[in-house]
Amino acid sequence: MSRRAIIFHGTGAHPDVVWLPWLRGRLAERGYEVEVPHYPDLNVESITTFLPKVLAHHTFDADTVLVGHSGGAALLLAILESIDATVDQAILVAGYCTRPGAEAEPVLQDSYDWAAIRSHVRDLYVINSREDPYGCDATQGRAMHERLGGTQIIRDDGHFGDVDQPYESFELLDRLID
Repeated sequence: MSRRAIIFHGTGAHPDVVWLPWLRGRLAERGYEVEVPHYPDLNVESITTFLPKVLAHHTFDADTVLVGHSGGAALLLAILESIDATVDQAILVAGYCTRPGAEAEPVLQDSYDWAAIRSHVRDLYVINSREDPYGCDATQGRAMHERLGGTQIIRDDGHFGDVDQPYESFELLDRLID
């Protein structure tokens, strides 16, 4: 069976921003089947109606690696809570589990079954920066790490890419993915 990686972009983004194309290429070179879907309604539509659409478009199994950036990382929490399989790895980059700022965050659920999330991933990484312009910082990472375990990585890389932060590659991700 072939290994599959699914990379989820963040709020208001698309598959061709920051390090996503670079990671897609690196993983494809390593033999991964890589999906980088475009979900323009991510964090616009309520997670209660958005999540079933996402789940219907992807297969999740022991050969799946999930990577999410920002709102895409928050989406991974709902995905991992809802699937019936255990994926190999999940990497949440600039993720969050509570509202990081004043803006509404439709991608967030009111509550999470943390034990279910943890039981559906073999190897979990939470990567945040000390300071993040959107509040997706190390405090958010710590909140997820305390509930889920795994490995927390704290950097000083802002939001790991954004409109005003070119972040063309992300070598750490290539090294973390088995």
